[in-house]
Order: sequence, then C-alpha cells, then structure tokens
Amino acid sequence: MSGSRQFVSGDEAVALAVRLIKPHVIAAYPITPQTIVVERLSDFVEDGSLRSEYMHVESEHSALAACMGASAVGARTFTATSSQGLLYMVECLHYASGSRFPIVMMNANRSLAAPWSIFGDQRDSLSQLDCGWLQVYAEDAQESLDLMLQAYRIAEDASVLTPVMVNLDGFVLTHTYEVVEVPEATDVNRYLPPYKPTVKMDFEKPISMSISAGPLWHTEFRLQQQQAALHAREVIHAAEAEFEAVFGRHYNGLVEEYRCEDAEVVLATLGSVAGTVRLVVDELREGGTKVGLLKLRWLRPFPVEEVASIGERVKALGVLEKNISFGYEGSVYSEVNSAIVRNRNVPATINFVAGLAGRDITREDLIGMFNILQEAARGEKTDRVIFSQTRWG
Repeated sequence: MSGSRQFVSGDEAVALAVRLIKPHVIAAYPITPQTIVVERLSDFVEDGSLRSEYMHVESEHSALAACMGASAVGARTFTATSSQGLLYMVECLHYASGSRFPIVMMNANRSLAAPWSIFGDQRDSLSQLDCGWLQVYAEDAQESLDLMLQAYRIAEDASVLTPVMVNLDGFVLTHTYEVVEVPEATDVNRYLPPYKPTVKMDFEKPISMSISAGPLWHTEFRLQQQQAALHAREVIHAAEAEFEAVFGRHYNGLVEEYRCEDAEVVLATLGSVAGTVRLVVDELREGGTKVGLLKLRWLRPFPVEEVASIGERVKALGVLEKNISFGYEGSVYSEVNSAIVRNRNVPATINFVAGLAGRDITREDLIGMFNILQEAARGEKTDRVIFSQTRWG
C-alpha cells in the first residue's frame, strides 16, 4: 500500500476521499457539523486539485435535487448534510432511491430540534431507515475515508444502483483529529474507475425516468428496490475484499464481532462509541467477565443473519443507540429483536438509550450497562428500555 499519513478530522478525511473519487458535480450547502466537508472541497476546486462542478445551492433540498439532476444524465455526484438539513431533504431522498440514482451523501449525525442542539446523536439518519438508501456508520476517521471509496463502488454497481448515506457522529468524529492513511490516486483509480452509467438520459437512446406508476405496476418497482438492497450484501463483501487487495486494510462486512466467541453477554452498537465499548470489553475480560461487542456497520441492508447468529449464542444482548422512537423503543433495538425472534434460543434483550445531543458515554456508563446485562442473563428482571444518564429517576 502506498499513500501519505495525514493528521485530519473526520470531516477532512471525507473531503480527501471525495477529492480522490473525483465526482463530476458537488452540491454544497453548509450546516454544522458537516460544513468543513464542503469548505475543504471548495478549496480543492479553487486550487485546481479537484476538477468538479461545485454548486453552492440555496438549501439542503436543492443540494439533493441538484445531485439527482446531474445523476440522471450520468454524472458521479456528492453532497453532505446533517440533522435538520437531512430532514429538509426527505422528499428528495425517496425520489433519489426510487429513481435508482447512485448518489453518495455524507451525513454528520446531529440531534434534531426541538430543543435545538448542534451536538450529535443518531436520530436524524435512523429516522430515515425506510427511505430506500443504504446506510453505513463509521467508527473513526480512517473508516470514514475508506467507506466513502467503498460507497461509490457499491452504489454504482449495476446490480445495486441505490444511493448510499455514510454517517459520521457529529463532533466526536467529524471534528476529532486522527492520523489517517490517505491512498494514492493511482490506487483509487484502480479500485474505483470512472463511472459508466448503464441508465441515463440520452438523446440517442431516450428513456423515461421518475415516471408515474399506478397500482398495476407500483409493487414491481418496489420489489426491484428491495431486491437491489438485499443484493447489496454480496456487493459490500466483494467491494471490501477488493479494497483490502488494493489498499491493505480489512473490514468485516455488515458487522464486526469483537471477543464474541465465548461471550455470555454482548453489547451491540454503531458509530464512534464502538471504540469505547471495545476498551471496556478488554477491561472486563481481564477481570474474567465474558463480554463482547457487536459493532453494527451497515443498517441497510440490515445484517439479519449476523445478528441472529449472535442472538443464538449469548444469554443477554444489549443494544446501545443514540436514538429513541417515542412511544416505543429505539429503532435499532426493534430491528435487532426482529432478527433474533426466529431463533430457537432467544436471549434477554435490553435497549440502552444514551448519548442524546452529544452527552458523553463514559467507561462507567458502559460498565453499568454490562452489569445490567449480566443480571438479565441470570434471569433477573429489568426494564426493557433504559434511558441511561437521566438526571431524574
């Protein structure tokens, strides 16, 4: 593997990846904590290190609409957003996925109003699991850069043609600086060749796009979307295998199991907090406690088989997420339970809701979660959904 080592934030790692990807069109609108991404890209376009049509649009809705228009004529596109900006795009999210535009978007995870907050949780992206986009969550800046390269390889695959949302935890990841391996352009060109669209607007071969479809045909279109999203599992594994062959870095598919082989209790989570959980697992293991981490990387397509396999082997399974579906439980927790309910052995499950609006999830918090899971594994009763870190009982 060749390349350079740079000390950059998660936002800057994404921008460096996009420069290597060379999209034809970048649609930019600022919103904290994503703004650094489009700022750096504007610098690259200005200094000539990136040849791309840089569109400074008037809103997040316009940003995704511009990407759709460019994608419709066969252009490789990029945009980025966060929080309320993602919600402003919701109408376009469905248009983009239903039209099978392979757009890649970075989302800086940030809490939703009201109360207003610029700090990070995952309620924005998790509210959009049903919009037809593939979703992946990065743990650190290196994974953020690498996922951008992989996202285009997956989205543009002719058997997938589905937009991808790459999610980074706001501030914890977007603004934290780390040493990152930035690959050479020649290696990126080998891994991600120029986009050759199989479907686009063409005067020589006219087609209809974003058409109306009534009851007789609408289901067939939705079935095609479902099949493509499910098939993305295979494409993700292939893209990661080829990524390792070119760049030397290995990823574990839709999930990563850490010290789960003989674990009695496992905590599943996503995003940057997985790194802290990994350290706590090591600490508890040194004390003889059989615990493990299940890092959820991709939520669409959902890792049904991988989650079901963990559920079959453990006595208690916790889900830690920065999200709540008011009136029920966390969205990730619902999906995990759906995956394991078909098992013969269904473990006790507990939903830990923590880190809302950027509140720190500490070592002590995580040890407390593992203690509660051990109690559940022994058959002791506990609440199904636990709001950790609340300031009242």
